[in-house]
Amino acid sequence: MTNYRQTTSWGAPVGDNQNSITAGSRGPVLIQDVHLLEKLAHFNRERVPERVVHAKGGGAHGYFEVTNDLSKYTKAKVFNGVGKRTDLFIRFSTVAGELGSADTVRDPRGFAVKFYTEEGNYDIVGNNTPIFFIRDAIKFPDFIHTQKRDPKTHLKNPTAVWDFWSLSPESLHQVTYLMGDRGIPATWRHMNGYGSHTFKWVNEAGEGVWVKYHFISDQGVKNLSSDVADKMAGENPDYHIEDLFNAIETGDYPSWTLFVQIMPLEDANTYKWDPFDVTKVWSHKDYPLIEVGKMVLNRNPENYFAEVEQVTLSPGNMVPGVEPSPDKMLQGRLFAYADAHRYRVGVNHNQLPINRPKAAVNNYQRDGFMTGNGNGGGSVYYEPNSFGGPKEDASAKISPFEVTGVAASVSYNADDHYTQAGDLYRLMSEDEKARLVENIVGAMKPVALEEIKLRQIEHFYKADPDYGTRVAQGLGLSVPEAVK
Repeated sequence: MTNYRQTTSWGAPVGDNQNSITAGSRGPVLIQDVHLLEKLAHFNRERVPERVVHAKGGGAHGYFEVTNDLSKYTKAKVFNGVGKRTDLFIRFSTVAGELGSADTVRDPRGFAVKFYTEEGNYDIVGNNTPIFFIRDAIKFPDFIHTQKRDPKTHLKNPTAVWDFWSLSPESLHQVTYLMGDRGIPATWRHMNGYGSHTFKWVNEAGEGVWVKYHFISDQGVKNLSSDVADKMAGENPDYHIEDLFNAIETGDYPSWTLFVQIMPLEDANTYKWDPFDVTKVWSHKDYPLIEVGKMVLNRNPENYFAEVEQVTLSPGNMVPGVEPSPDKMLQGRLFAYADAHRYRVGVNHNQLPINRPKAAVNNYQRDGFMTGNGNGGGSVYYEPNSFGGPKEDASAKISPFEVTGVAASVSYNADDHYTQAGDLYRLMSEDEKARLVENIVGAMKPVALEEIKLRQIEHFYKADPDYGTRVAQGLGLSVPEAVK
């Protein structure tokens, strides 16, 4: 193995990395030991703030290959041309736990893909569930507070969790999903991924459709029971990170087939569910899955911090042919994710190698912490200008859409939070139902107030009477008469 000369961060050779400069063998350390000072100062700053959500995770490099040309729906080149390959990076994660938490907890998994396309980076930032707990971003900080530690005890607080859910009935669908068998994936390789939100695709003719993304695991879906997951959390809290790394390292490359559901724009006004409500799904019978291509992961990161920890993914990173929808959660995330990256990694986070687009970057952004791209050199630094600086491209404008209404704090029109949750329950086998109820009862027993338990039981009962009755019995309670 070749030995390289050790240097300081400014490139000067290090003369002694074993002994500080002191005044004699017992004298105090001298402040002139700039190598020591730099080493300790850098060490104190080695940890950037962990993500508020999705702190614990892992990732890998790979590629996406188109197997079905969908240019009739979108002009996004990443999805056009059979055989077209695009490099990508994916980050898997838990949601609520800290950086050192266990991989096998009952929690949704982040499923975030960065495509390094020829038109810029395109990020699909979703979960391993097609739905979410809330449907308006204004509730997100409150929801996440319930998933984190109590500020007084610094312990997880089941009372807060179920209090929030019982007062937010739109969460019922996701709660049913989370507490069921798919709440704890066996590995990241054995779970599906979803864009979760509705997006808009636009083709070269300017015609649009609504779209949802589904990454279906080619390894199949496998899950862990609560008992096995708890045991593994104690024995190997990094099990999912280890599993993905070892699979790729040994050439067992995991893959997913990407499908989309496509809805004509006009259907959004008449469909039985609001297609922009992220707590609801679209029926596959109404909008069948259409294959797009294959995602393969075939290369592990060389450095966890530089790649997995510093990768910054945002649903606002879009390319021509992909646009937002009126989904209220998505609209909030378009701001919140990029802003989190500016705070956590820095305003120039897209200049880091893991985030740097393969497409040319030409803009008028200058300065800021950790500018590493030459800062524009001596080129023109404002627009419009008379000196040949980059100009906008009209073909990249979003497609126009009509907006009407009175400015107000407005909810979605429909408040049926029970039918789809009940449908999900009724799809389960008897064994699956039993495990679901057992998981819910175990999670709700520590809740301090009976009022909260009864309120949540009402939601389960409205979804399906058998569902609510069995949870009530497990908790030693009765379904409130008012809801029967």
